[in-house]
Amino acid sequence: MNITLLLIMICVSTVAYSQDSGQTYAEKLGYPKGKKVLIIHVDDVGMSYESNEGAIRAIREGVANSLSVMMPCGWVPGFVNYWKENKDLDAGLHLTLTSEWKDYRWGPLAGKQQVKGLTDPEGALWRSVAEVVKNASPDEVEQEIRAQLDRARTMGFEPTHLDSHMGTLFATPEFMERYLKVGMQEKIPVMFPGGHNTAIKEVEKMISDQFEMTQKIGKQLWNAGLPVLDDLENSSYCWKGPENGDKSDKAMQQYKTGKYIEAFGKLKPGLTMVIMHCTIHTEVFPKISDSWPTREGDFLAMIDPELKKYIEKEGIVLTTWREAMQRRQKVK
Repeated sequence: MNITLLLIMICVSTVAYSQDSGQTYAEKLGYPKGKKVLIIHVDDVGMSYESNEGAIRAIREGVANSLSVMMPCGWVPGFVNYWKENKDLDAGLHLTLTSEWKDYRWGPLAGKQQVKGLTDPEGALWRSVAEVVKNASPDEVEQEIRAQLDRARTMGFEPTHLDSHMGTLFATPEFMERYLKVGMQEKIPVMFPGGHNTAIKEVEKMISDQFEMTQKIGKQLWNAGLPVLDDLENSSYCWKGPENGDKSDKAMQQYKTGKYIEAFGKLKPGLTMVIMHCTIHTEVFPKISDSWPTREGDFLAMIDPELKKYIEKEGIVLTTWREAMQRRQKVK
């Protein structure tokens, strides 16, 4: 996922901006003051068998605790069937408006005739965010968001939250407005960093006006009865591996675990979503994407006892979108 600065400039005229007196959204939700509270989140579930198994095992055997599902993809039934027997999983929708790989593609759930601007000449979703921005209307984007939510509910799967594959829904103010609108109308938490934003502010090089706009949107989401993130840690996809090129399991696990420990150490107190992609190793996934080393590395880090030890030693609190929403519903 790639959050661009265009996302920040949405006009939210209904909410007045005022700086809170240092209280994080985590504290407002009743989490301990001064604690780092993490949603350790696995994207791209439903994309492949390897993605399903990587996410499930990262949660069951490791420290990950949340995931989201790409509803247009081929292995969604495999995950949903597992979820129906394991509804304790914190599972949201990874709203998908792109189909980026060469040999494995998927199309819009709303149907080509209904959302022509989202559909490329092959009948699949566009490969890039830029192509979606160039061709799709906000109405088509909202229609596809609702179609993906409808398919989940038709399958009996009620998501705990919404987020965005490749950050497409953050690519223009108009797209983001529809994303936030659906979340607020449906009372489903949405991934949006509306707090102190220390980590994401550094990555995106936010200027003051852009940062203040994130605060306004955070307040709007909070006032709509939804929990709000204090920050977003979204660096892991860029951690490609050791400089010496060693892609062995041992080397990748050690490398990725070290990077996560470093990133967690830099986080400020508050509710932070940490984004990653976990797959298990098979002969097939490298045929889908050359991103397999970093995805396998993420999985290996999540099940690394050293990462669990670090989290426990530092007193980091782990939570889920479900728990955050339950806490929000109790706040007056």
